[in-house]
Amino acid sequence: MTYQRPPLGRHFLLDIAEAPFDLLDDPVGIEEALVATVRTMGAKVLGIYVHRLTPQGISGVVVISESHLTIHTWPELGEAAVDLFTCGDEVAAREAALALAPRLRAGRSELREVLRGVRSF
Repeated sequence: MTYQRPPLGRHFLLDIAEAPFDLLDDPVGIEEALVATVRTMGAKVLGIYVHRLTPQGISGVVVISESHLTIHTWPELGEAAVDLFTCGDEVAAREAALALAPRLRAGRSELREVLRGVRSF
């Protein structure tokens, strides 16, 4: 007999393009955008680490009460990859992820969703 259970959570994968170099290379601006995203979804920040890469780019993670939000930027390409995983309110998380693209002044963006967890046993 196979049993189904709800997913462990939902992963939102946001790809950003045509964003300004100066914003994607600014650790303070990136941190502010990430924290604003977490607040938009109503989650609690548990920890933040943002690192500026050499010669350019940012890698950052915000650990949240529902899981995590990460970003990796390529300012020279105007691109960023964002990963938001939540086991909380998926509607609020989706809206927060979508709101991050305008915060980073993206010309284009694409959001994909993936359910997490093995749901049959």
